[in-house]
Amino acid sequence: MISYKLVMPEHMNQYGLLFGGNLLKWVDETAWMAVSLDYPGGRFVTIGMDRVEFRKGVTGGSILRFEIARQRVGTTSVTYAAEVIRRELHKSEELMIFSTDITFVRVNENGEKIPIGPDPNS
Repeated sequence: MISYKLVMPEHMNQYGLLFGGNLLKWVDETAWMAVSLDYPGGRFVTIGMDRVEFRKGVTGGSILRFEIARQRVGTTSVTYAAEVIRRELHKSEELMIFSTDITFVRVNENGEKIPIGPDPNS
C-alpha cells in the first residue's frame, strides 16, 4: 500500500520540524489501513513497532510517501514493513527518513486475541 501526506504548519514541533509523534501516528494509521484492506472484516489493533529512529528532519511543505508491505503472518498477528520517504517542496530528491516493522493482532469484541484465518489474497 502506498499513501501520501503533506506536512503542514500544525504538524511542526517547537523547532520548526515535523513532530515525531505525528509521523508515528501516520505510520500506524497507514499500516492499519493496509491490514484492514488485506483482511476485510477483521478487527486489528497495534501491538508494537520495532525500532523507532528518525533518520532525518522534515520541514513544512514536504510530501511524505508511506510504503507499507506485509512481511509475516502468524496465527493471531501480522507484521508489516513501513518506510517513509520524504520529498521536499520544489526539489526532486527523495530520501528515506524512517522505517520500522509494525505488528497488529486480531481481536474479538472483548479485546481477546483470535486467529487471523486464511489469507484472502492467496
